[in-house]
Amino acid sequence: MHYTHNPCQPSRTPLSTLPSPSFVNFAKPIAALAVYNSGGEVEMRLKWLSLVIILVLSCAIASADTSARQPFEQVNWSTPPNVIDAQVIPALAKQGAKLRSSCSDGVFVRRVYLDAIGTMPTPAEVDAFLKDQSPNKRAKLIDNLLSRDEFVDYWTMKWCDLLRVKSEFPVNLWPDAVQAYHRWIHDAIRDNRPYNQFAREMLTSSGSNFRVPPVNFYRAVQGRDPSSIAKVVALTFMGTRFDRWPKARQDAMSVFFSKVAYKKTDEWKEEIVYLNPEARKPLKTTFPDGTAVTIPYDADPRQVFADWLLAPNNKWFSRNIVNRIWAWTMGHGIIHEPDDIRPDNPPASPELLVCLEKELVKSNYDLKHIYRLILNSRTYQQSSIPNNDTANAKIQFAHYTVRQIDAEVLIDALDWIGGTTENYSSPIPEPYTFIPKDQRTIALADGSITSSFLTTFGRPSRDTGLWSERNNQPNDTQRLYMLNSSDIQRRIERSPRLRPIFSSVWRNQSAAIGKIYLVMLSRYPTPDETSAAEKYFRTKGLQPRQAAIDLAWSLVNSKEFLYRH
Repeated sequence: MHYTHNPCQPSRTPLSTLPSPSFVNFAKPIAALAVYNSGGEVEMRLKWLSLVIILVLSCAIASADTSARQPFEQVNWSTPPNVIDAQVIPALAKQGAKLRSSCSDGVFVRRVYLDAIGTMPTPAEVDAFLKDQSPNKRAKLIDNLLSRDEFVDYWTMKWCDLLRVKSEFPVNLWPDAVQAYHRWIHDAIRDNRPYNQFAREMLTSSGSNFRVPPVNFYRAVQGRDPSSIAKVVALTFMGTRFDRWPKARQDAMSVFFSKVAYKKTDEWKEEIVYLNPEARKPLKTTFPDGTAVTIPYDADPRQVFADWLLAPNNKWFSRNIVNRIWAWTMGHGIIHEPDDIRPDNPPASPELLVCLEKELVKSNYDLKHIYRLILNSRTYQQSSIPNNDTANAKIQFAHYTVRQIDAEVLIDALDWIGGTTENYSSPIPEPYTFIPKDQRTIALADGSITSSFLTTFGRPSRDTGLWSERNNQPNDTQRLYMLNSSDIQRRIERSPRLRPIFSSVWRNQSAAIGKIYLVMLSRYPTPDETSAAEKYFRTKGLQPRQAAIDLAWSLVNSKEFLYRH
């Protein structure tokens, strides 16, 4: 979508009607937000001089299409096309479209850090990458990120969203079980455990929720009946909505979980998941593909189901996970939403989906292999600025999808800039829910432990495991918080990363502006941006330090900071 109003003359457009984000001219909606005060409904403490710099920078960036794209794209590709591009490029050509140009190195380094490890790059990391002249530096960076601890923390968080890792209502795993389950998921991702093994352990486990962590898969269910369990299995491992199935098909799949039983122990909050020994009759049912099966009375029907599901030729299993990984990294599933796979919701590129399925099976279910393929593709590394011929929302993957940063990643970034920590709250009464001050939010185990910031910025509740639980859509409350919060102002003014820059700005304004951009946006400013900022710094009566604070404040409120692009 392209904005039609002049960013240098912002209207009083209500926040709720602002256009959805496209990449070009990130600062435009910020200008509109800053003057929103219609009818005295919102009292803002915005400094007009800070608003001036937003408008100046907006006008400088929006002056021409070529200048708007200049820091974000590069002419020549340094990344060779791979198997993903071999599927996407012909599919786009059939629609009269093509991939965008390569994103710039400055855009790539920030993008891949956020997408792969949920963490902003440091200025030193950005500077080292930009200075690296090796032709394969992007591939080297991807390999480095996939081996970092933050990769494990970030993707553990994503899996905990899907697996409903939460102490309190309505999941009620309880704190000890949450910690055990979280650690098991974390270790599986750290060890790059084959995905079929990871899934089998959850589907077939029995025992104590404290001592056999994967049995918590059966406890993180809103209901203990076979149908409720089957519903969660279908959503998690098949990417499909059980409620949409015909009743006979639902009943047939529920049979595989009809022996699952639960019992308490004398230890507080401990629970045993086991197979009901009284169920001593053979079970007759059908798999979701319609194949009939008879299960002996002494067999574990969950094991029979897992054998069917995890077979290499079973498209349900591999299709689901590669589609999820694509959605997690690209912002939109090949089949979207990624947990709504059904015949009347076809994939945007069937060839791409089949390609990724085959790659997963061929790699022995190595999920890192899929991440590596996606991140190393031109499809992923292309610009997020759509061409006129690819602005049609029906044309998939013709540019990188711009989307707001996850709540957990954003607060970690603000804490990193401000040298601060987040204050968490929890309804859990037990004393061992204390969270250390140096705890990264992406590493939080328990979905019940939260903060007002996380709630405001759309962290999922982990009640259902649905994709739609995470809400990355901007809203009025978020923008007013970023624009009008004394907390944001304090983080900037007291920032251990920014204060040395603020203190030295009088010696070299151009260098200080460059350093502020590097901290806030993980790139250096363009000459036009530097010139606009220097012009603002010369405002009569404005102290250089305050001008530098204003610049940092306006950048933290820009779409370029708040969004992946």
